[in-house]
Amino acid sequence: MGAPTATRPASPPQRDCAGRARSSGSFVVVLGVLAAAFAVTAYIVPRSARGPATEEPAGAPAAPAAVRTVSHRVVYELLGAHGARNLTYAAAGSALTQQTEVTTPWSVAFTRVGPAGRSEFYSIAARNPGPGELRCRIVVDGVVVAEKTVDEPGRQFSCAV
Repeated sequence: MGAPTATRPASPPQRDCAGRARSSGSFVVVLGVLAAAFAVTAYIVPRSARGPATEEPAGAPAAPAAVRTVSHRVVYELLGAHGARNLTYAAAGSALTQQTEVTTPWSVAFTRVGPAGRSEFYSIAARNPGPGELRCRIVVDGVVVAEKTVDEPGRQFSCAV
């Protein structure tokens, strides 16, 4: 019947090319992963051989200066004819102390020690049971630093520095 026709083989050569392309793509990915692993290892291994990383201080470390302390002699006083109620004051170490009722004249003395140059807080508060006046006074190192008088019965008042 006629002349024989040539047929092409099925397509093994095309698959070969596509298969090689896929292999070279996988090879590039694997090569990239290995390069990244090498870079990370090169960065971490030398640091871990030296021990944990520590930050260098910005400047030379300052040695703490010796803190000079001073002591102050403190006296709280209440003066009046009928005593005082609800007494509250800041004592040594800034601890609050409270008493329900005291007779007058009343006083308490203590020494407070603290860093030189720091402001100290001194406070005393009381209620005047009345009638008559009630006076509070704070004396630090022999000097009156606060003084207040109230003459209204039942009135709460305070001296503070």
